[in-house]
Amino acid sequence: MHDFESSDLLNRLPEQFFAALVKKAKKLENEGHNVINLGQGNPDLPTPAFIVEALKAASENTKFHKYPPFQGYPFLKEAIARFYEDEYGVMVDPATEVAILFGAKTGLVEVSQCLLNKGDKVLVPDPGYPDYMSGIAIAHAEPVYMPLLEENDFLPDYAQFDHDKLTEAKLLFLNYPNNPTAAMATTDFFDQTVALAKNHQICVVHDFAYGAIGYDGVQAPSFLQTKGAKDIGIEIYTLSKTFNMAGWRVAFAVGNKSVIRSLELIQDHYYVSIFGAIQYAAQQALLHGKKAINENIQIYEQRRNTFLQKAEAIGWKGGISKGSFFVWMPVPDGYSSEQFANILLEKAHVVVAPGNGFGTTGEGYVRVALLDEESNLVKACERIKHLQIFKRIV
Repeated sequence: MHDFESSDLLNRLPEQFFAALVKKAKKLENEGHNVINLGQGNPDLPTPAFIVEALKAASENTKFHKYPPFQGYPFLKEAIARFYEDEYGVMVDPATEVAILFGAKTGLVEVSQCLLNKGDKVLVPDPGYPDYMSGIAIAHAEPVYMPLLEENDFLPDYAQFDHDKLTEAKLLFLNYPNNPTAAMATTDFFDQTVALAKNHQICVVHDFAYGAIGYDGVQAPSFLQTKGAKDIGIEIYTLSKTFNMAGWRVAFAVGNKSVIRSLELIQDHYYVSIFGAIQYAAQQALLHGKKAINENIQIYEQRRNTFLQKAEAIGWKGGISKGSFFVWMPVPDGYSSEQFANILLEKAHVVVAPGNGFGTTGEGYVRVALLDEESNLVKACERIKHLQIFKRIV
């Protein structure tokens, strides 16, 4: 059989970080070990029953058995606009300021292809979601890294940036509540971002995947609540985390009309939109899902509190989690992120994501996902305790 050579484009793509993580965990499971996987961002809770019932009913509607409109059904776009008005007080035109996406990951990769040419510069958070880099690689563009440091609450410090780099940049990726650091943005920071983007003609893409998950009574601000945000950017929102619909692959972009047009144009060439019954179920989620959102937050907040208390009790202190369903944990002295993650995997059979997998500034941390029952979060800490890595047991 002839072995055909991959294209230059495929060879440019970065290693799929999460795929490698899954492979390591699966190997141990296949060897018969009980593995507690806190390494992935894959919600463990089921999709709320009313959404599933909506899908079942809609799947019998023969209208949805045909190709949907290329750019999605107007009823879903109208529900998105209503959701943004109710949740954030943001007015969105469903006809011109909303694009339906096959999951947020797809939109985050596509937007680079829509706006960037070879050699264009892109401001990227470090650490950050690895798939920003995938879209940049496909577009043949060049990343410029923005360090997210604990002393600055894991927000990029624009004052540290060289004026020339800002002038050259065409695109800026942000993500709050943040993956992986679980940090929250402030309205002041978004004000600074809009001012910067206007001064340097940069398009801002705010990845709002974890927008529904904020703790201690704090709701994460939408970037579009910032005055002037729609002039210079978009926000990408997914139902995956808000409603535990990761496998349904439904998300949307809202904001700047020209960027929305570009996203819809590229998708016209890739897809014929999402199965209509899923679009109907997504509409029902957005219109009637407030109770489900609040229940999710309560569960994740309880898990967060339990994990942080148990981790501190074994001497593992300093965890951060203001939003998202992650905890950003410091690595003990004497270990790199990867060494520590490998020891937890091989010796305790607990999977965490090493911080350096999200960028060089992620070194010194691991990301823990709160995506298992409380009892397993406690059990994970107990297993780690027995490794005797932490000298002081409280």
